[in-house]
Formats: sequence, C-alpha cells, structure tokens
Amino acid sequence: MTPSLRGDYRHFQPITTRWHDNDLYGHVNNVTYYSYFDSAVNSYLIECGGLDIHSGEVVGFVVSSSCDYFASIAFPDLIEVGLRVGKLGNSSVQYELAVFKSGEQEACAAGRFVHVFVDRASNQPVPIPVPLRVAMEKLLV
Repeated sequence: MTPSLRGDYRHFQPITTRWHDNDLYGHVNNVTYYSYFDSAVNSYLIECGGLDIHSGEVVGFVVSSSCDYFASIAFPDLIEVGLRVGKLGNSSVQYELAVFKSGEQEACAAGRFVHVFVDRASNQPVPIPVPLRVAMEKLLV
C-alpha cells in the first residue's frame, strides 16, 4: 500500500499533537490516530453540518474503523487530518482520512471509519439529517 496524497482530500483539520500522545518508543502511539480521526470528523460535522453533540436527536456511532501507517509522527509535530467521504448511504457514511505533517504531500497514516446515525433515545438507525448530508456531500469523492 502506498501513502495517500494531500490532493486526494477535500477538507483539512489542523490537530495539535500533545506530549502524552508519544509512547515509550518516542512517536505517536497507533491508537491516538483514531482520536485524531474522530476529532477531525466531529469538528467538521459540528462546524459545517450543525451536529449538536450535547442535545441533538441524532448521534453518530462508529461501527467500523481501520488505519494503515506509513511514517511516524511525534510531539511537537504540526499535523493536519485530511477528510473525504468514500460512501454515503441512508443512515451511514464511510469517511476516509489521512494524517499529514504540516506542509508534506504524502500521508503518514491513512484510515477509514464508518458512522451509523441513530436516534439518541432509541439507538435505532435513522436517515442522516439533511444539514449533515449536505456537509458530507461536499466531501464525497
């Protein structure tokens, strides 16, 4: 597998690496990348799709995720998470993400995760609300 390129993504979310992201080997631990992905997606949905994480009727559950690693990052690297939508269904969406060091063209890591949108009260799948769908469509490849 080859690293993704910056031009393959529609939106970029700056992320601040933190001291405690580094593990004993001196680089960002693999599980931390998932936190970066989650932060990038939810920041976008809040800012561009009006997602109300505190009291909205609909919430997104991560039901699947994966990540491939190509190069290490470490605190205090400046990074950006590239975001695009690979598949958009009725109640689910597959995001495709990549972590880039600031100014670099090749990704250090690339992953994906799937959100299923559910009714907050019942946890049953529901159609993606129109404002969120419109925001996701802007990222569709």
